[in-house]
Amino acid sequence: MIESLLVANRGEIARRIIRTAKRLGIRAIAVHSEADAGLPFVTEADEAVCVGPANPAQSYRNVEAILAAAKSTGAQAIHPGYGFLSENADFARTVEASGLIWVGPGADAITAMGDKINARNLMAAAGVPVAPGTTDPAADLAAAVAAAAEIGYPVMVKAAAGGGGMGMGVATDEAALRTEYDKVRSFAERMFGDGSVLIERYFPRVRHVEVQILGLADGRVVALGERECSVQRRNQKLVEESPSPAVSAELRERFLAAAVRAGEAVGYRNAGTVECLLVPRQRDFDGDGSGSEEFFFLEMNTRLQVEHPVTEYVYGVDLVEEQLRVAAGLAPTFDPDALAPRGHAIELRINAEDPKRFLPGPGAITTWNEPAGEGVRVDSGYVAGNTVTPFYDSLMAKLIVSGATREEAVERARAAVSQFEIAGPKNNLPFFAELLENPEFLSGDYDTGIVSRMR
Repeated sequence: MIESLLVANRGEIARRIIRTAKRLGIRAIAVHSEADAGLPFVTEADEAVCVGPANPAQSYRNVEAILAAAKSTGAQAIHPGYGFLSENADFARTVEASGLIWVGPGADAITAMGDKINARNLMAAAGVPVAPGTTDPAADLAAAVAAAAEIGYPVMVKAAAGGGGMGMGVATDEAALRTEYDKVRSFAERMFGDGSVLIERYFPRVRHVEVQILGLADGRVVALGERECSVQRRNQKLVEESPSPAVSAELRERFLAAAVRAGEAVGYRNAGTVECLLVPRQRDFDGDGSGSEEFFFLEMNTRLQVEHPVTEYVYGVDLVEEQLRVAAGLAPTFDPDALAPRGHAIELRINAEDPKRFLPGPGAITTWNEPAGEGVRVDSGYVAGNTVTPFYDSLMAKLIVSGATREEAVERARAAVSQFEIAGPKNNLPFFAELLENPEFLSGDYDTGIVSRMR
């Protein structure tokens, strides 16, 4: 097993990785910005190195500073967490070229999945369903208009290099397309340094369902069930649950098989997620209610996901430990041929944002009391006395609950939300209290529009 691990991240995910590393007897090394010097992940690490000022470009995305920290502390491996440099193929290559172990998928897989158009084409070739769309970037507005006419409106205009729900727009007609194309292209050039644009069929009512995969050290790719991620604001997730209340046993089998094919198509190693759009069952032309649900490949996240804890509960594994084992060339702790889900888990993302408009509301934390009890877990990045700064993502903590059934998990979530006390920064706990009483959510029959309907 790896003996020393540098965590190239911050907040709750750094703290969570450090927790597993220390349980396994691995020396845990944190890097941090000047703004984060007092956060729990820094004090809980065996060693910590400041890598720069608050600006992420000068600290958490500062490759030279992070590698220097690894060298000075004698780190054997680097875990990137999620965000920042986690899906940066050049960073992965540089880490390995420096003689360190990269705890993540290979750089080639990151590159292959980093471009949405290339990823779509690879998945289609591997037999993974993809939505109707362009196989090459829409080079200009005329090409986008022609593509949309062939695909049929409405269409989604996407930044090919985008991710995390950023760089997307919906066009219901040509006039809207002309506006959205310019907007998305400009955004993509500014944010990603790549203005390539993809045109794809837009489905007004869909569910966002993803599959956790793990590429093992022996070359096999296994799927650890699906997660429902349809509670979103601005195309970004707020709630995830596993298993999905929308997925039947037959559909789950198709989902998991497609996800494994996706991983195998790029020789995937380590943890990753295959994200899909699930289109609800449609009536056939005779109107008799027959027909089947369709799902389409959306993207592959070549890293550990924010929502990985719900999979950990349902499958009884520690995904960070499994990542470390794969990186070290070791077999998993579980039998890949005997994976079986048990119970239900829900994750709520506790953000420093107002619960109505979801606008950021950072500030000093004067009160922080976490809920506890059976089936309750809190992965937090802060404690009372810390300050949520405006320099980073607004995520403060993840509240994860589990139960034998979805109904039991929801009940525990209600109790945990009511017990969670935060004062200082704004927070979205009131939104979750509302969601957990919402009939649409409770029915399990919801889609990505549920938050907008609540507002």
